[in-house]
Amino acid sequence: MTTTAYPHLLAPLDLGFTQLANRVLMGSMHTGLEEERGGFAKLAAFYQARAKGGVGLIVTGGVSPNLRGRIAPFGSELSHFWQANKHKQVTDAVHQYPTKICLQLLHTGRYAYHPFGVAPSKIKSPISPFTPKAMSVRQIKSTIKDYAYSAKLAAKAGYDGVEIMGSEGYLINQFACVRTNKRNDEWGGSIENRMRLAIETIKAVRAKVGENFIIIFRLSMLDLVEGGNSWEEVVTMAKAVEQAGATLINTGIGWHEARVPTIVTSVPRAAFTWVTEKMKKEVSIPLITTNRINTPEVAEEVLATGQADMVSMARPFLADADFVNKAAENKADEINTCIGCNQACLDHVFAQKRASCLVNPMACYETELVIEKAKQVKKLAVIGAGPAGLAFSVYAAERGHHVELFDKISEIGGQFNVAKQVPGKEEFFETLRYFNKQISLLDIKVYLNTEQSAEKLLAAGFDEVVLATGIKPRKLDIKGLEEGYTSNKVLTYLQVLRDKVEVGNKVAIIGAGGIGFDVATYLSEKSLTNDPEAWLKNWGVDKQYLKNGALLSKQDIPKHDPARHITLIQRKTTKVGKGLGKTSGWVHRANLVKQGVTMLAGASYKAITEKGLVIEVDGKEQLLEVDNIIICAGQESNRDLQQKLIDGGLPVHLIGGANVAAELDAKRAIRQAAELAVKI
Repeated sequence: MTTTAYPHLLAPLDLGFTQLANRVLMGSMHTGLEEERGGFAKLAAFYQARAKGGVGLIVTGGVSPNLRGRIAPFGSELSHFWQANKHKQVTDAVHQYPTKICLQLLHTGRYAYHPFGVAPSKIKSPISPFTPKAMSVRQIKSTIKDYAYSAKLAAKAGYDGVEIMGSEGYLINQFACVRTNKRNDEWGGSIENRMRLAIETIKAVRAKVGENFIIIFRLSMLDLVEGGNSWEEVVTMAKAVEQAGATLINTGIGWHEARVPTIVTSVPRAAFTWVTEKMKKEVSIPLITTNRINTPEVAEEVLATGQADMVSMARPFLADADFVNKAAENKADEINTCIGCNQACLDHVFAQKRASCLVNPMACYETELVIEKAKQVKKLAVIGAGPAGLAFSVYAAERGHHVELFDKISEIGGQFNVAKQVPGKEEFFETLRYFNKQISLLDIKVYLNTEQSAEKLLAAGFDEVVLATGIKPRKLDIKGLEEGYTSNKVLTYLQVLRDKVEVGNKVAIIGAGGIGFDVATYLSEKSLTNDPEAWLKNWGVDKQYLKNGALLSKQDIPKHDPARHITLIQRKTTKVGKGLGKTSGWVHRANLVKQGVTMLAGASYKAITEKGLVIEVDGKEQLLEVDNIIICAGQESNRDLQQKLIDGGLPVHLIGGANVAAELDAKRAIRQAAELAVKI
């Protein structure tokens, strides 16, 4: 028998009345299926795939214990016996494997996106348009009963336990902190009063469900907001949570309104496990740590060094349902790693769309995007080894098709090779590692440094051709642009990111979409991905925990001397960066502000001269005296081969940038690839 490289990760955890198969918790994620018509059957397939993949314990997306606590008007709720029936589909599906599943009970409080929200005090949240009503004592006591009844219904529905959400700035967390709790009764004031809702809720739930039922309490160990709790207050609460009857304590990091990134790609791996380790000295029940743990190596290190008793990973199980089994079989190099982009998961949920995953579009579509063996095996040519071409090749080969993949450059990856150069986007290396491994396992023939012609393809006997040839720059109409190219004053983003052309100290970037932000980041910022200590300090997080919320004073946050003078410009009059991801865009903007980057909106480009770029803003012309102008705007689909192939009678499919040349979009490209592969 092969010994595993991850003995701590795969060790069982004895909870006394029950045992978990390993130390892996699939953390809570709202998928949107909870509210879809017929969504629970799809949700059951989603969770079952992760249970089959070997995860020890699953926590569902947040479900409210009553109507006022719902996330949105039609949000998930479990407060009536008839609502429990549909949950049986989920628990029955999961329990076909040795995996436990807990329902997360989440009351949004002032984060409610509807006018019926309630909170400890009448204080509006910055992330909801609605002002909550302050709860009466009667409402508080009624809410505690609702939690307990919800937990009882969860037990009836077959759940092994519940997770009580007490972090991330939701209701229980709102009560616990003076930031949002201004009460002067027995539910406000001292920490003993402010944490009363949490403690009474745990006691009420335990009384309702008995001893042989898992209760996880999600404790906010780092609020990361002004008016958050001190370390002493967090410890006081943790000890009371243990005494009240919780089985496990899960780590919560940061409120949703915190101005510290906690989960995006640029956050170093396992950047917050130190706070769980700090808490291990204070309580004796098992502790779960979380945030940006995305490989079995990182998880094993966290457990082996005693920082926690379990690790929580949420998005990594969107990226790969078989994460645990692959680790157990010593096949970690076959794991499709979460890159922390949020583009198809959290950004979708905030837009009221179904969650999925950029690198795994099958996530939450287990019953709709299904890889099955093809009835008729075809010989397929794929032109372009970027995200779209790679994904299609892998999915089509899994179906049994003979795939040959061509690219004119010397490595696979396309635009991912550009993205991986950007500080904070190093996780893209993992996606390329995954695709390289799949190409090897599936025996996909790859021809690099090979430019194809229609004549060659028509003569090679292919049944169909997939063009994943991406985009090519569109000519911009700016006076002096061509002369600028010939003098090397004007550069394309590919020359900067891919070809490493030298760039001067004063730079103007034309185009403030995702590519423009990437170039500005590349030219201005030193990567802190591999230096968690420096990263935490840069974002104002105090590991010494000397102040409430673990925030540094402004004077203690390092100031940056900009490496370059950069101006990021767009034609649109909207806020620069408005089109970036909902959950990550603010981080990119804040990073560039820290680096002293100037952002200009509503500009028109008049001319490029020897001195620099002439623009017009608000009717006034101005000259930006710069060494280089970098073009990050204007592209069109590269479909040069399409018509000749069609004329030659060969079926042609367009995916990725070759299909739509708007902002480079790996999420759309990989999904298109999957959708084509399952039907070709």
